[in-house]
Amino acid sequence: MQGLAGRVLVVDDVEMNRDVLARRLRQQGHAVATAENGRRALDMLAAEEFDLVLLDIMMPELDGFQVLERLRQDEALRHVPVIMISAVDEMPSVVRAIELGAADYLPKPFNAVLLKARVGATLEKKRLADAERLHARSLERELEIGRQIQASFLPEELPQPTGWEIAASFYPARKVGGDFYDAFLLPRRSRLGLAVSDVCDKGVGAALFMAVFRSLIRTAIERDDEAGAEAAASVEAAVAHNSDYIARTHGKANMFATLFLGLLDLESGALTYVNAGHEPPVVRRESGALSRLPPTGPAVGLLPGLRFRVEMTSLARGDLLLAFTDGVSEARNSAGGLYGEGRLLGLLEEPASATALLSRIEGSLQAHTAGGEPSDDVTMLAVRRTE
Repeated sequence: MQGLAGRVLVVDDVEMNRDVLARRLRQQGHAVATAENGRRALDMLAAEEFDLVLLDIMMPELDGFQVLERLRQDEALRHVPVIMISAVDEMPSVVRAIELGAADYLPKPFNAVLLKARVGATLEKKRLADAERLHARSLERELEIGRQIQASFLPEELPQPTGWEIAASFYPARKVGGDFYDAFLLPRRSRLGLAVSDVCDKGVGAALFMAVFRSLIRTAIERDDEAGAEAAASVEAAVAHNSDYIARTHGKANMFATLFLGLLDLESGALTYVNAGHEPPVVRRESGALSRLPPTGPAVGLLPGLRFRVEMTSLARGDLLLAFTDGVSEARNSAGGLYGEGRLLGLLEEPASATALLSRIEGSLQAHTAGGEPSDDVTMLAVRRTE
């Protein structure tokens, strides 16, 4: 019995009932405190920790129903189990108490065997519930650490080279996600590396592979820049090598990613890119015309030996590039309706800075998904030429 011993609060306005219950509970190995009314019980619960409350229904000050309601409204006390004390003819009141959240009931007059059984069973349930909550809090802490680590893989600050404006937003559907974006300067060749990717699946597994994809890509691009490689060769090699590594080394995990990777010449505005199965980014010209950058190859990591075609476009003064993941177009409202690319493209009709455009899209997404659970990570990267 010692393994099930707990600290119990007995609440009853009848002194004899308190004494009988307290004596029998102490004989069973429990530590016991008593309260003569509901108000005193709440004060004691706020000041001390108890594993169980035996609560009478009919009491002065506050009755058992009022005490039970206040316990269930208190975040710190709502998990303390309550066994109602009732007379045989108070069954409707017992039913009401159970509906309010009581764990069990104990009829008067008290039976020692029944008392031991119901107190022991309730304490055992509490032990299990406490262990589950402790495990959940531990997982939550681990996920928070993962979220912080993942955030460290995203740019702490976006570069803002002269004549260009860059903005990004990232909203994982869970604590951690499989999307990532990157924007990094390559000073030797006056280039800007741009990447937006969506690793298949969501959660911890996708987040781990996100870190791998992002690190391999940036390392390859920066190494090629140091070696003086041409933009087309650098982009193609970075995507192909990344894909081969994932397919050959982690093939059993069946993880792959869509990826838009580009190198932007900051002087000429030339954009050299590979779109590996990703949502086609949008280019909004200063005139208001919209064009897309469709896929130039399959998703990264599907199979060894995949090849990816390199394409080029150019951004003139006033032009804007928007790259995004399918978490934008496939965002769902509470009824399951998709946000859709048409709605997104409609927000590009009016001119805006990179930052203002993302704010406009975020507001529209929030209005659409209000009341709905996030279905996927949402990531956007906008680049606008100002000079």
